[in-house]
Amino acid sequence: MSEVPPEAAAIAAGPKPSSFIEPPSGAAQPESAATFDPLRLCIFATISMLGWLFGPLTVVVFATVGFLGYWKARKAGLTRSKCYLRDTRLVLAYLGLFLAAGIWGVVFFVLRWLG
Repeated sequence: MSEVPPEAAAIAAGPKPSSFIEPPSGAAQPESAATFDPLRLCIFATISMLGWLFGPLTVVVFATVGFLGYWKARKAGLTRSKCYLRDTRLVLAYLGLFLAAGIWGVVFFVLRWLG
């Protein structure tokens, strides 16, 4: 048997020839892993719309869901978050502040409505 030269082995280990052919213009292009997905912006807009429609009650609901989620995650051992605040204690304090503000807003709204 003949031995494979190192140059041939390097070429064989490289990309397949079909990867050099561009797909037809109508074919879907595969998404790159580096492509920015603005999903967060859509989520932020949806939450803002709900907040505008339902007022402080929406803040209470989302802050409670977030607080309980981070509370459980912290008890399970999560200390660093993907949130901009990073430390889960700061995230819990931030969400707790939102929860308190939302409750105050609901109470204020109900008292103004009754009085």
